[in-house]
Amino acid sequence: MSSPPSPWSPPSRPGPVLAATGLTKRYRDATALAGVSISLEAGTATAVVGPSGSGKSTLLHCLAGFTRPDAGDVTLDGLLISRLGQRTATKLRRERFGFVFQSDQLLGELPAVENVALPLMLGGMSRRSATARAAEWFTPLGLAGLETRRPGQMSGGQVQRVSIARALVVGPSVVFADEPTAALDRATSTTTMEVLTRACRHAGAALLVVTHDLDVAASCDRTVRMRDGRVHGVVTNPSAASSSSTATAGSVG
Repeated sequence: MSSPPSPWSPPSRPGPVLAATGLTKRYRDATALAGVSISLEAGTATAVVGPSGSGKSTLLHCLAGFTRPDAGDVTLDGLLISRLGQRTATKLRRERFGFVFQSDQLLGELPAVENVALPLMLGGMSRRSATARAAEWFTPLGLAGLETRRPGQMSGGQVQRVSIARALVVGPSVVFADEPTAALDRATSTTTMEVLTRACRHAGAALLVVTHDLDVAASCDRTVRMRDGRVHGVVTNPSAASSSSTATAGSVG
């Protein structure tokens, strides 16, 4: 695999990094997505909010290639990815996407630096090189000195920062965060979102955050509001850096 960039070395990606048009997804008699289009620019943060059942998690899963839409297309840097086979899609997710979840999903038996290095090792990098590259992320993310600690020896906020480092270590085009602060208290949630958005901007990755928390959404450049599988508004957040991410609701035939 190619060597991913070091922290704070954003790659040059002009134009939308990730773009989806007319995404439709149905489950039995329910329509989860009804013709949603969205595009994300490098170094910007977009939050997707809405009530349970609004389609926001399905949107994330379609954009990340976990779920194949019934209609519509998803492109990454111009490459059509919504129709890839499972093996190719898995490889693309490992090399081009980063993920931060509500539950950190770190391996409790491994020290923090090895948890961060895992995506690199899965991609074929040697353990020595992978852990060296992973260690570069600890100081920028406020984790200096915690490289050898295991997840059970760290606070919830520290664990989520390790998850952020793991998401960014491969130099992804897009980072997907699914309710990344739901298990944290308010103060830790605010700090974690500041770290996450700043790190993605500096690394040149587009960030998509799915959340129920409007305060979390306000830390992103734009908030996309969903209801009944459609986009029902896009709000630019003045407190965040300006963004050129866009989202629209399309029509269903």
